[in-house]
Amino acid sequence: MIEIPAELAVSQAKYNGEAGRAFVAALPGRAREFLDRWGLRVTGPSMYGVASLVLPVIRSADATRAALKMQLLDEESAGEAEALRIWDGAGAVRLLAEDAGTGTMLLERLDEGRHLSTLGDARESVRILAELLARLVAVPAPEGLRGLGEIAARMVADTPDAAARLGAEDAALLRDCAAAVREVMGEPGDRLLHWDLHYDNILAADREPWLAIDPKPLAGDPGFDLLPALTDLWGEDADEGADPAVVTRWRFDLLTERLGLDRERALAWTLGRVLQNGLWDVEDGEPALDPDQVVIARSLMTGGGR
Repeated sequence: MIEIPAELAVSQAKYNGEAGRAFVAALPGRAREFLDRWGLRVTGPSMYGVASLVLPVIRSADATRAALKMQLLDEESAGEAEALRIWDGAGAVRLLAEDAGTGTMLLERLDEGRHLSTLGDARESVRILAELLARLVAVPAPEGLRGLGEIAARMVADTPDAAARLGAEDAALLRDCAAAVREVMGEPGDRLLHWDLHYDNILAADREPWLAIDPKPLAGDPGFDLLPALTDLWGEDADEGADPAVVTRWRFDLLTERLGLDRERALAWTLGRVLQNGLWDVEDGEPALDPDQVVIARSLMTGGGR
């Protein structure tokens, strides 16, 4: 009997409607199918995120510990298995098997109880994330992967309508971010981006100390991948009591140096990520931009990332 967490059912219904409800309803049968097909035995309770169900398993043939991930195929999950195949365990969880038709994957088992966000040292966490990100974006994106150029063009086009639904200060920031993107969108980049490398998407492992999970692959400029490292773990350890602007600039300095990025381009694409999140917020009916991201954007714009 496979337990389907109620929270997963709620999130799927909220974000994916009828398709999400159908996905949840089909999960017990899908789990049985792939446990059978790949010779797996469940070894613990179900785990889940907003969009997927993960079962801890062991492969009967060789006693390999693994994780069976089942998800709804959509724009966000497209290309995940291909990206993991390309990285081949270098900085990311290793793909062991895949069913392209359903997006179901058998993954290397990591320590799901130890996220990088629990390390207890914010500055060391940023350093670890930067090292992993530098390895991931060193790889060129495969042909046919969705690209940052088309996303950037869509964001810039959507900005006027979104700004009209915000207060004056937030609207001005959204337009400033769009102007920065407009300057660099002609060269969107060709690296394989993770697109969601925050501290909870990095888990402890046996093979390496830390590995990335749950990519949302995108072809583009690595500067577009920096924002998640700037937004979380404020107020922890070395950052305790520090001015958020100072924390933001220190993190930005570390990330751009470690990844070897042009600072001005990285700043523009980081503002592009703030723009993207802001547009999503407006689409979801939020009356204002996320205040933490406003602080981050203003800190970088006034300090040049320094």
